[in-house]
Amino acid sequence: MKIAFLLHDVYGIGGTIRTTLNLAAALADHHDVEIVSMRRHREQPRFAIDPRVRLIPLVDVRPGSPDLDDPLYDRPSRVFPSAENRHHQYSALVDARAEEYLRYSDASVLIGTRPGVNVYLAEFGPRRALRIAQEHLSHDVHSKRLRAQLAPYYRRLDALVTMTDADAAVYRKRMPLPGVRVLSVPNSVPRPAGPPSDGTAKVVAAAGRLARGKRYDLLIEAYATVAAKHPDWRLRLYGDGPERGRLTRLIADAGLQDTVELMGVRSPIDPEFAQASIVAVTSDAESFGMTIVEAMRCGVPVVSTDCPLGPAEIIRHGADGLLVPVRSAAALAEALLRLIEDESDRRRMAATALENAARFDPEHIAGRYELLFAELDATRGDRARARQRAVLRAGTADALRRVGLLKAARRTVGRLRGLGFARTAH
Repeated sequence: MKIAFLLHDVYGIGGTIRTTLNLAAALADHHDVEIVSMRRHREQPRFAIDPRVRLIPLVDVRPGSPDLDDPLYDRPSRVFPSAENRHHQYSALVDARAEEYLRYSDASVLIGTRPGVNVYLAEFGPRRALRIAQEHLSHDVHSKRLRAQLAPYYRRLDALVTMTDADAAVYRKRMPLPGVRVLSVPNSVPRPAGPPSDGTAKVVAAAGRLARGKRYDLLIEAYATVAAKHPDWRLRLYGDGPERGRLTRLIADAGLQDTVELMGVRSPIDPEFAQASIVAVTSDAESFGMTIVEAMRCGVPVVSTDCPLGPAEIIRHGADGLLVPVRSAAALAEALLRLIEDESDRRRMAATALENAARFDPEHIAGRYELLFAELDATRGDRARARQRAVLRAGTADALRRVGLLKAARRTVGRLRGLGFARTAH
């Protein structure tokens, strides 16, 4: 079977890229796999790609690239949804290259990995192939306008895969997709190359983009309480982003310069987590929680906010980590102190985390996708699915007709009023 993944830009850094490469490598054990990058902005990808996986960039945006001189490059995309926040990076040239690739692709399975790319998949992907959309964010993160733009395209697909059960339930309730299989399959995280944490380092780690939604300001506030009781412990924040300057000031204002360190970007993050004994996640929302799984795979228990949607589907509170209320510095500090002060409890959770995280192994997740492919292929000609799609099309057409008639009636009433014939209700 030939499987193709469509990515926004495989040459960048991000959780979607990492997990796609993990899954592609696992599927390459038994299938022909290629990755299509809509854009290419640098010479080599930042993450290693399994040599068995082919890489196909569509549009080269590096300085000096001939693609920059193509007249289509300066024209905005007419396919990529305007409400998608990457719309400014898409052009008529991407439209043309995506259409050419998809129409002539011989892949049996085509998998899109972001909303706008999923629209290309629905618009140009051949019906003989299974067309599967992945949602690495979540339904509620998307604007109402974007959801309205996506729905007609998502209804053409074979399946929509979310990262969590909770998000799949939201899609089923708020974006009806008749005949489309809506389910969740979590991201995959491979076993780290090095040994797991031995639990002796007096280090709390956190990693991710330094952005407001990650709430590292809350973590610094909580850690001030921790540092007052355990000045020999350290907090290391890995990542970069727009909040770096503000966080630097917060650390200085709290007098934590010798205790809290901004470490910059590290890739891979596994070796850093293996040098910690606790990992903290303080986000207001997470579509999944890759950092949580990466820490658990290093044998490190995680203290995480119980935010929507992912953490509660990964952490088993009290068994392999701790969940705390969102935006509560006091609860966060209390949970960190619990693991710092009770070494036996911390080591018990660390061992359980290492064991439980095996369910996110790429080979296991690849098996779930292979089962999905088989189920979709077996029901491709299913009459029930065909009827669901037919009812949707008929309903949509009827609704449009009714809207047209209503608009026509309103225009007629307007003309009559203008001529003085419309009656006034009393």
